[in-house]
Amino acid sequence: MTTPPTAPTPILGIDLGTTNSLVAHVAPDGSLTPRCLPDEKGRNLLPSVVRYDPSGKVEAVGFPAREHAVEFPERTITSIKRLMGRSLKDATPDLGYLAYQVVEGPNSTARVQLPDGKVLSPQEVSSVILRSLKDQASRVLGIQATRAVVTVPAYFDDAQRQATRDAGRLAGLEVVRIVNEPTAAALAYGIGVRDTSPQTIAVFDLGGGTFDVSILRITPAETGSADPAYFQVLATSGDTHLGGDDVDNMLADLVVNELTAITGSRPLLAPSEKQALRQAAETAKIALSEQDKATIGLEISGVRHARDITRTEFENLITPWAARAIACCRVAMKDAKVSPAEIARVVMVGGSTRIPLVRQRVEEFFGAVPYTALNPDEVVALGAAVQASILSGYTRSALLLDVIPLSLGIETVGGAVAKLIVKNSSVPARATEMFSTSVDNQTSIKLQVLQGEREMVSDCRSLGTFHLRGIPPMPAGIPQIQVEFLVDANGVLNVTAMERRSGKRAELQIVPNHGLTREEVERIEAESLANAREDMTRHRIVDLIANSKLDAKWITDRLAKIGDKLTPEYRAELTGLIDRLRALIASAEHDWTSVNADEFHQLKETLDQASVRMHEISIAESLKG
Repeated sequence: MTTPPTAPTPILGIDLGTTNSLVAHVAPDGSLTPRCLPDEKGRNLLPSVVRYDPSGKVEAVGFPAREHAVEFPERTITSIKRLMGRSLKDATPDLGYLAYQVVEGPNSTARVQLPDGKVLSPQEVSSVILRSLKDQASRVLGIQATRAVVTVPAYFDDAQRQATRDAGRLAGLEVVRIVNEPTAAALAYGIGVRDTSPQTIAVFDLGGGTFDVSILRITPAETGSADPAYFQVLATSGDTHLGGDDVDNMLADLVVNELTAITGSRPLLAPSEKQALRQAAETAKIALSEQDKATIGLEISGVRHARDITRTEFENLITPWAARAIACCRVAMKDAKVSPAEIARVVMVGGSTRIPLVRQRVEEFFGAVPYTALNPDEVVALGAAVQASILSGYTRSALLLDVIPLSLGIETVGGAVAKLIVKNSSVPARATEMFSTSVDNQTSIKLQVLQGEREMVSDCRSLGTFHLRGIPPMPAGIPQIQVEFLVDANGVLNVTAMERRSGKRAELQIVPNHGLTREEVERIEAESLANAREDMTRHRIVDLIANSKLDAKWITDRLAKIGDKLTPEYRAELTGLIDRLRALIASAEHDWTSVNADEFHQLKETLDQASVRMHEISIAESLKG
């Protein structure tokens, strides 16, 4: 295999997760080895948590935001993936567990409302996480990254996929491909497969917020052949509302229900108490994967209730939750027309697969010990990087054949659904169907596009509507209306309708009811550009405050130790500079716009340079001792 020319910019592989997110890359060196790109402290995981300041500006992302979530509960946004592309009604079951406020936005969408009244779409919050990953990758690679393959749960519908694409755009990333998470995991697994015969595998992907299971057939490339290996998805099933967050919620409910029994009334939790209980539940859940017992508790209004929970009790609590995942496995196996005996390996993906009960249930269902050699937190990002490498032309040894998770169709007379593309069809997919009018002299037709497996419109998800106008008046049944559905490689739907006799045509890329309109995306992008200089200046001043505080402290501490070794004039010079810098810090903390960033930086540099002689004297004194 020859190494192609270097691409103008790298294509990243990004796993945008409910709990944690990661970015990975395959270097164009012929090794085909994907690697996660760490932050400055060597950490691969980025917690999917964003904190905003009182004015609605991003204040912290990742670990700093998560570590102080209890202090700033209403301004710290977690589990935003569960709101992506969803209506407020869809999200209602989660709202009682979230410390921040969720309100209804345009088109019934779920939106985050900050304490200052600012309303944010889930796409905007997700874009902050994506931008942080992009910056992290650019720093490691030494080149500005602008393109990415982003993964989504296989059961994400069109609205959720569009929302993910919008989040990438807002982060300054061209999302060149959207890949289903379990399919990405199979790619990462398949790179290391040395078998020469085809094998069928199951990818069991249970993360923080979603669950997917996919059945894939991997056909390795023949030795010496130029043909690539094939990764063909046979079937997929899942639940976009099943994950580790639900286990956290069950443990939280356990504590709240016991408090209710003790006090006689259900406690009304403050946002900080909700956040603290959520973190305590997550900690207990993680501990119970390694230990036989954990403690979970809550303090409310000065009353603390804590209790031990055993692994047996925990497993009894989550048994119905695990059963839901196994039920999806049963559906996927039936759709793929394979039996458990035909599954060569079950690849485990997602942090929630570390729960012993989950592994036990998977082993019982498939009759095989789950494959856990790959890091369940990293495997999706690594697979996304492999797909990015394929799209870049670096890797020519694999071909990915994915499927759509839900059937697509249009509404017909009487509220029925005519399915044009059925679930588990390989993408890209195209389908054409002929329809006609049901009323004499009808000059326009309203077309409603639907997604789902049910037969009636009321039981399926509406993706949007559009009109075919200007049809010449004709008797019912005479117009010939050709409707074409085209699902691209990202699983995104385009619809075209044409009346063949008149040539009248209408087409659109579906903007789902719960997605952002193109105008909204453009407005948010424009606001980002308009505020870019101000945002960058503020970020710079925040960094200067933090670094200047440390410098002032270190120099003051050193002065206290060796001040008598310095001339009075030099000591006075340093003290004066420290006082001026601290005054500037205080002013910037009160109102960041009141200081000039360049002058702030210059004063810090002046103090640093002036203190060099003091440090030299300090070192000399220490050597004497």
